[in-house]
Amino acid sequence: MAHSPIIEDLYNRICGDEDARVCKDIPEAACNDQPRNFFAYLCANLMGKIADELASAKLILPWLFGMLGVPVLFTGFVVPIREAGVLLPQLAVAAAVRKRAIRKHIWILGSVLSALSLFGMGFVALQFEGPVAGALLLAMLIIFSLSRGICSVSAKDVLGKTVSKSRRGRLSGWSESLAGISVLAIGLWLSGINLNDSGLAIFAGLLFTGGLFWLFAAVAFNQILEQPGATEGGGNALTVALQHLKLLQTDRPFRQFVIGRTLLLSVALAPPFYVLIAQASAGGTLLGLGTLIIANGLASSLSAPFWGYMSDRSSRQVMILAAWGAGLLGLFTSAAVMADWHWLINEYGLAVIFFILSIMHGGVRLGRKVYLMDMANTETRAAYTAVSNTVIGLMMLVGGLLGLIGDWLGPAAIVFLLSILALLAAVYIYRLPEISEG
Repeated sequence: MAHSPIIEDLYNRICGDEDARVCKDIPEAACNDQPRNFFAYLCANLMGKIADELASAKLILPWLFGMLGVPVLFTGFVVPIREAGVLLPQLAVAAAVRKRAIRKHIWILGSVLSALSLFGMGFVALQFEGPVAGALLLAMLIIFSLSRGICSVSAKDVLGKTVSKSRRGRLSGWSESLAGISVLAIGLWLSGINLNDSGLAIFAGLLFTGGLFWLFAAVAFNQILEQPGATEGGGNALTVALQHLKLLQTDRPFRQFVIGRTLLLSVALAPPFYVLIAQASAGGTLLGLGTLIIANGLASSLSAPFWGYMSDRSSRQVMILAAWGAGLLGLFTSAAVMADWHWLINEYGLAVIFFILSIMHGGVRLGRKVYLMDMANTETRAAYTAVSNTVIGLMMLVGGLLGLIGDWLGPAAIVFLLSILALLAAVYIYRLPEISEG
């Protein structure tokens, strides 16, 4: 199929004129469609990433919950539902998705459902408040997370059939870079907005805009020319997990890793409570939220190469260092809140704190992924992944109950508790065997 000369030229510039038509592990019929598929996937992925940031479970939703007077108990479930809602459905439906020869329509279905759920969140933000708003927003978040899980199941399969192996890293790199620039722009824009002038309309607008981006992403993804793929093989990952739960009893190193990863959830669960602390110090402006968004974006882009290099040398040390950092940061932050240190507990001081927290969270995520991959072999990788993801998805939901403490003692108390758990995680992970070759 003929392509636009502009697309051809831009693709050659990004991928290099030499060997630009390289085809590795994709159907031969898809080779000539690579320029079109490359940019269709790039646009869809970019718009999806921007939409996710506009409805961020770490930043936007906790801040909105605080504005609506939603009990902290509900806020405690935002990250668990967002993460577990994506993870657990993947385990259950992945095999069914892979029975379809053309899978891009599964991704499009997930993106449309994601858009509808964000539209629903925006409506709830304008019409309700208190516990009712919290319950309705969590219901919409469940739908959103399940929809994102549907997208995740099919995205890698479609990418694997349409873009060559030697081009996927560049696609991901460009997507992350462009999304990072967009997120920084959003943060700068929010920093200059006064809540007294617009209030909840700003958040409803963010959610509605996120929904529109998901619809645009669906249109872009539909432009991918996907060749029919194999429909045989691929067991149900949830069944695999249930069949191999005995690994937690018989495989001591794996059991230790799962316990360590469970303790590391303390780092993943912490950001919404830092956001509530920041919101309390922000007064009537969104400067605090804008600076947090900027800090989060910068932390992700700047720390990833460092953690990646260090993980190649010792993923165990990465997990230990990140857990120590998050734990000590939380103790320091909770002490600052309780002592009312105004020089630190303000928009800019909390942005620095959130910047460090995001760096540590990135280290935890990358370290535990690399450790699991290095620990597993060809025979055990599928079982290890399925069992650990199932356990962690369930423990995420249990962790949401921490919000009960927040309603009683406030978000600083939860940050303190999670910090203790993070330090325990660092001590426990120290006992794990060193498996990296670096």
